[in-house]
Amino acid sequence: MKLCALRDKRSSDPCFFPTLKIRLLFCFSTEEMLPEAPEKYRVGLVQMSATGDPEHNLQHAVEWVRKAAAQGAQIVCLPELFQTQYFCQREDAALFDLAESIPGPTTAKLSDLAKQLNIVLVASLFEKRTRGVYHNTAVMFDKDGTLLGLYRKMHIPDDPLYYEKFYFTPGDLGFKAFDTGVGRVGTLVCWDQWYPEGARLTALQGANLIFYPTAIGWHPAEKAEFGVDQHDAWKTIQRAHAIANGVYVAVVNRVGKENGDIRGNAAPGAGLEFWGGSFLCDSFGRVLAEASHDREEILIGEIDLKALENTRRNWPFLRDRRIDSYGSITKRLID
Repeated sequence: MKLCALRDKRSSDPCFFPTLKIRLLFCFSTEEMLPEAPEKYRVGLVQMSATGDPEHNLQHAVEWVRKAAAQGAQIVCLPELFQTQYFCQREDAALFDLAESIPGPTTAKLSDLAKQLNIVLVASLFEKRTRGVYHNTAVMFDKDGTLLGLYRKMHIPDDPLYYEKFYFTPGDLGFKAFDTGVGRVGTLVCWDQWYPEGARLTALQGANLIFYPTAIGWHPAEKAEFGVDQHDAWKTIQRAHAIANGVYVAVVNRVGKENGDIRGNAAPGAGLEFWGGSFLCDSFGRVLAEASHDREEILIGEIDLKALENTRRNWPFLRDRRIDSYGSITKRLID
């Protein structure tokens, strides 16, 4: 808040106020007076499949976002790299052509969409930062279409059919939280979900909700033996982030069998079966909404900040942290 004095016209001295002619004006700027965040709001998670046509996938995503908003979602998140099938199943330099600058054509469309629907929108894109430097990047748009900022995926996997190190430079923006029309929100991306440090540093910036746009699935040859345990570990680690940090966690996965087809250019082999299972859990780790393993669908769930505060009062994990004793956490190993 600024306290502004209106000067008497007869004086050029800003400190001169003639007797009985002092007028004061309270001046507020939009930067200083952010709208109060709601105590409750609805989140929409879009679990969708992808075809070999990026343009079709973008339009398909737009339609799903509109459906989520029509169901009352005030903040909506799309899966990781939703514009294409998961192309990292092989190393192919021609696929760098899929990346685009931020801002760019896709962010312009998403910005317009957020503004039209009056929603906060989270989307995961293949970012071209400059020639030869590319990122796996989440963008967040506010209700008026403003691009609030970027989060560049920090942890980059390199596993069979998940050859992301070939395509993506590790993020260098750190972990982020953004002030949105529904409150302070953070987002990480997929492989980040296995690392408690990322969730912690996002929560310490005041995020009450953390998104994980994701692309994770089974190797068909491993599913019978390891499938249940793999999915259970994935779900457990993210529920643990919610509990340890006293936040809501929203996980948005793709669904369907894919060979990384991009306009007919597909990876050889059996491909991946993306297991869906998108979910929203509260700060107690309770799953509030959960999707199937084999269908496109929209999840709608409620964020209740009073309930979050009640959980933190009774489980004050952030209060009891021994921040004086964690210096060694920045080491690879403590030998």
